[in-house]
Amino acid sequence: MSDTENKVKELEEEYENFVKGHYKGHFAQSLKWARTKTEWKHEIVVVRGEDGKIKGSMLLLIRKMPVFNASLVYSPRGPVCDIYDRETFAELTEKAEEVCKKYHAFYLKIDSDIPNNDMEYKQMAKDNGYRIVERETDLNECPHPRIAFRLDLKDKTEDEIMANFHQKTRYNVRLATKKGVTVRIGKREDLKDFLEIMKVTGDRDQFFIPKLEYFEELYDVMGEDCVRVFFADYEGKPIAAIFDFIYGNKVWYMHGGSLNEKRNLMPAYLLQWEAIKWAKESGCDIYDFRGINAVNEEHRSEGLYRFKKGFGPELIEFTEIYRVYNPFFYFVYKKLFPAYRRFRIALTKKDKE
Repeated sequence: MSDTENKVKELEEEYENFVKGHYKGHFAQSLKWARTKTEWKHEIVVVRGEDGKIKGSMLLLIRKMPVFNASLVYSPRGPVCDIYDRETFAELTEKAEEVCKKYHAFYLKIDSDIPNNDMEYKQMAKDNGYRIVERETDLNECPHPRIAFRLDLKDKTEDEIMANFHQKTRYNVRLATKKGVTVRIGKREDLKDFLEIMKVTGDRDQFFIPKLEYFEELYDVMGEDCVRVFFADYEGKPIAAIFDFIYGNKVWYMHGGSLNEKRNLMPAYLLQWEAIKWAKESGCDIYDFRGINAVNEEHRSEGLYRFKKGFGPELIEFTEIYRVYNPFFYFVYKKLFPAYRRFRIALTKKDKE
């Protein structure tokens, strides 16, 4: 391995350790996640303190547009730094701009892991030349949920966490246990069973389910230390399952489903409770239920909303900021590419059927 390759490897390890250990760290800012985005290139930018250690970072995903010589640059849940450190934020912005110039970016989009009601952060972003998306109207513009439920686990016991559940949620968790539902941890070879459960859920609730290879790739790239698949079994057979990530001080509920039979045994509630307990046992501060499949609270999936809300999490709308470098290409992208995306999604679904 050459000196250059060694330096790259050392930087990537340092970067990953920083993101994973930072209180604003997020799996979507990890290099592992970037490597699952096979249609995107990626680069990282870092800012160092006087001690030489990283004090701020940002993962940038780069995708060349198919019909003109320009790129979209996107930072999912970035940046990772002390969010009110203006100097670090400004330096990260400058370095991100260098990447944007390198790839002829017309647009830089950042969906920060910061609540949309944080006016201090939004002002700092504006002072650095960003525009604010006050209200998103297109789900395709939200690769990561604009609105999500997060459960605070820090300094709470299991009893205190459960006490904050809605009464019906507590009842359903206990009912599943009383009726004989058990929970086990699946392995990679169990992903086939997970997919079959997901297919049933997709047919029932009318949403697209990727192929087995998608879940296998997530499992392999993110790694066993990051992925956990929980199965709810009844009489020796799986009836529900969830697919979670752990990264740094957080756990995310990524995917989940249940069979049509035995749903009255409430396995989905028991699965979430076991995942929450795992997060707590792992020293995590947050259990993230992810989104409600909506861009605003008024247009939500009521069943999913009620299910997640029953566990007592906080509903958070995240901040979305952006910079435009080529107004014409940006206009074309915003006006024409929604139709192009729908066309590609339709082709992908047809190909995977």
